[in-house]
Amino acid sequence: MLLRDSLVVGRVIGDVLDPFTRSVPMRVYYGNREVNNGYEFKPSQLLNQPRVHIGGQDLRTFYTLLMVDPDAPNPSDPNLREYLHWQTVYAPGWRQNFNTRDFAELYNLGAPVAALYFNCQRETGSGGRRPSN
Repeated sequence: MLLRDSLVVGRVIGDVLDPFTRSVPMRVYYGNREVNNGYEFKPSQLLNQPRVHIGGQDLRTFYTLLMVDPDAPNPSDPNLREYLHWQTVYAPGWRQNFNTRDFAELYNLGAPVAALYFNCQRETGSGGRRPSN
């Protein structure tokens, strides 16, 4: 229940996904740092692809893994939402204004089995100024 609550607070449930019950354990790491819901990362910590461990007892079961940015390009003007950063297979030709729900329906994927989210903030440059876009 705590996992689900943090996904609601982080607006993953609602903005990206419908309510679901987590049925498979999933752990994600950037370097040695494990991703937990709501954790803050800097872009420099996310340069390399993450290590993803998805549990489950049946090794014949396959999962589609998506990474989207629901408030791209920034939270005050999310005109590209949901931006698809990457996925495991069958990437569509479009990345901006991707829709996880529509994608799952199109490929008959069913309800999610796990979800995580993190926040990424710009790094300050020299003198405490933020880099320009």
